[in-house]
Amino acid sequence: MNIVELETVVRPAVFLAVLLAMAAWEIAAPCREMERPKLARWSQNLGLLLVDAAVVRIVMPMTVVAAALWFESRGIGLLPLLGVPYPLAVFIAVIVLDLAIYAQHVVFHYVPMLWRIHRVHHADTDFDVTTGLRFHPIEILLSLMIKIGVAALIGAPALAVLIFEVILNASSQFSHGNIRLPKRVDAVLRRVIVTPDMHRVHHSIHRHETDSNFGFNLSIWDRLFGTYIPHPKDGQTGMTIGIDEFRAKREMWLDRLLTQPFRKE
Repeated sequence: MNIVELETVVRPAVFLAVLLAMAAWEIAAPCREMERPKLARWSQNLGLLLVDAAVVRIVMPMTVVAAALWFESRGIGLLPLLGVPYPLAVFIAVIVLDLAIYAQHVVFHYVPMLWRIHRVHHADTDFDVTTGLRFHPIEILLSLMIKIGVAALIGAPALAVLIFEVILNASSQFSHGNIRLPKRVDAVLRRVIVTPDMHRVHHSIHRHETDSNFGFNLSIWDRLFGTYIPHPKDGQTGMTIGIDEFRAKREMWLDRLLTQPFRKE
């Protein structure tokens, strides 16, 4: 089984395992009460995920892993050019890709046209595991192209890209979980990774909090670049999630999520 075939097995398996685990955790130890019925939200958020998958399958000729394998077979990129040993190249590539996604996230907040696309993610008035899967298809396609570009530039081994893609998907679900973590556990974890309490700040209705805590996996980037806010000013259970302009129940529907970037609100 080559790396591309391995991807078709590993990614769906890890995705489903994390989704089910987080869903169970949210039932057992929720952090916040939900504003909207879970079934209604999940059907629309997961429906958007299915649309994303269909669009990517139609538009993109290959996955990021397949593209990385093609680059790797031809020695394209800085890591092979510099003769970096394979294990070290894998480690460096995973870290660089994580930094690239952090940078992408920042750019999508500050470029108005890109924010219109990304705000579909932020317009969710609740915060749970499915929020971490709620992205407009255009954003998914742009992100894939960015990752392919970074993989080509640094010469990321295909294995590193697979590892990163699995981690990114799992960490997105975890960091958006409506789960309650003991404060001491959260404090220890967020020294290394993004926790739900850390990332929830990013979904605050207050724009200065929205423009903080951009990391999806490693928490170091927010600390390093000064975009870290430890806690929301209104508290984890008192804060308001979402965007003022998109709080109507109708805005939760799939058709409105898909057309949101093209509307004036």
